[in-house]
Amino acid sequence: MKIALAADHAGYEAKQVVVEDLRTGGHQVMDLGTHDPGRPDDYPDFAELACEALRRGEAERAVVICGSGVGVTVAANKFPGIRAGLCHDHYSAHQGVEHDDMNVLCLGARIVGRETIREAGRAFVAARFTGEERHARRLAKVKAIESRFMKGA
Repeated sequence: MKIALAADHAGYEAKQVVVEDLRTGGHQVMDLGTHDPGRPDDYPDFAELACEALRRGEAERAVVICGSGVGVTVAANKFPGIRAGLCHDHYSAHQGVEHDDMNVLCLGARIVGRETIREAGRAFVAARFTGEERHARRLAKVKAIESRFMKGA
């Protein structure tokens, strides 16, 4: 799977863990930065890079990381077609895809450790949307909400 990956300075070290783990697992990772954790930067810029790569079809999914994970989640969910979830455990990372067709995994580098980051990343890329009627019905409602607001933009 092709994964777009981006992090701000606070998420740099966690990003390195995700890059290594996903590449070892046979995935193609687009490392969109930051490449200099000592340079001041802003999480919305990195969320945008990853989400736009996903929207352009350059990646199948994306992972974005900041200190808490909250900022990148808020920023990522501003993009049409993006369903970003903040996950601090294995279960949420796969369940978000299986039930909600989540396409962006958001992680808080200052919240969880390396092993949890690895587990969440692996669960996220291994999961598939089930398409069960109840999940498809709910996803259709989410898309309808998004569509209503896009018309007014």
